[in-house]
Amino acid sequence: MKYEYMHPRDELALTLERIYNYKMTTTSGGNLSIKDDNGDIWITPARVDKGELVPSDIVCVRRDGTIEGRHPPSSEFPFHKAIYEVRSDIRSVVHAHPMALVAFSCAHKVPETKAFPTAWNSNGKVGFAPYGVPGSDDLGTKIATEFQKGYDSVILENHGVCCGGQNLQDAFGRFESLELCAKALIKAAMIGTPQFLSEEQIQMQQKSYYKLEAFEYDTDMMTIKEKELRCELARFVRRGYRQRLLTGATGTFSARIDEHSFLITPYPLDRHTIEPEDLVMIRKNKKQIGKKPSRGLHAHRAIYEANPEVNCIVNALPVNALSFSICNKKVDTYTIPESYVFVGDVNLLPFESAFNDFDVLTKALTLKNPAAVLENNGVMVVGKDILLAFDKLEVLECSAEAIIDSQPIGGHVPMSQETIDELCEAFDL
Repeated sequence: MKYEYMHPRDELALTLERIYNYKMTTTSGGNLSIKDDNGDIWITPARVDKGELVPSDIVCVRRDGTIEGRHPPSSEFPFHKAIYEVRSDIRSVVHAHPMALVAFSCAHKVPETKAFPTAWNSNGKVGFAPYGVPGSDDLGTKIATEFQKGYDSVILENHGVCCGGQNLQDAFGRFESLELCAKALIKAAMIGTPQFLSEEQIQMQQKSYYKLEAFEYDTDMMTIKEKELRCELARFVRRGYRQRLLTGATGTFSARIDEHSFLITPYPLDRHTIEPEDLVMIRKNKKQIGKKPSRGLHAHRAIYEANPEVNCIVNALPVNALSFSICNKKVDTYTIPESYVFVGDVNLLPFESAFNDFDVLTKALTLKNPAAVLENNGVMVVGKDILLAFDKLEVLECSAEAIIDSQPIGGHVPMSQETIDELCEAFDL
């Protein structure tokens, strides 16, 4: 979906629907805005059910202060306006009350975004605005002051969060990745001690991408197998987003076409709206012309070259498995029979393995050992096909969630080695 073609009314309504449907705000909470090239501000209305909002509900506050629309603008309009006045580069603002970030706001703390690369790349350091009465000019001044310091995401004391961006999807991406970071940090504290990326690791990740030569590509070149894989891969990426295994900005999927080529998700990408034509073909270390493949390209290619039986690879950051990743701990699959049968023993791999130590990665990830936790970078799963890889990712995430949820009630008790041996014999593992 190309948001740049959408009217602000439609984009605001669609984005708020995503926020509400994924329980990142309440019926009455949260507000979004876009400042257009004319200096007019389009904003969600006051006192309208966020679960039923439609484009015609959106309000326009003209540059001269004139209000157009069938509702009054959000009561928080003052701080939206204040942010735009101090930051000319910000053209959209997202404010809402997602549970994990509200928890940080109540604790008067900000999430450490060096927990994983996407959180840091999206948000950098996060600001903190002292409490102000909602809707007041005082609150607007306090929030705008934090944005004026250069922060793009700001925790509001006992109130929630506010994120700004060059456009609405930029602001929403910050908001979504920051909430994932907050959730993962809270869960990580239940199972261990969170570890954070060093400056060297941040630089390593940022420099890991290098350009590929391009080859001429035409849709007439597509085989039936490629068409089938494009449709299936796009469908599972969207499903992964619905299942909250991915966010709009996190998660890389790929699928092998033949020994010389594979498809991979592009960069950047909104996983919520991906279509078959968005996927990038990689053939003989060249990319489909006019497209930019995911930064995970080189790790995926190395695995395919080393393991001919692998036909699908997923690198994802589902919140529970991500918590183990942040603590640099592997997920114990001795939880229930399904976990061990589908995923086996899970390796813990160093952060560097996905960027410059592919030998470790390719030896660790095989069909026999299809899953690994990557330190501060989520998990990676391989499969014989797309369905099997996706299933293993879901099972791994469910196992991680079960272990975390067991902590308040005494902690999980793993299955015995005798039970594991019985499973290996029964399922020929």
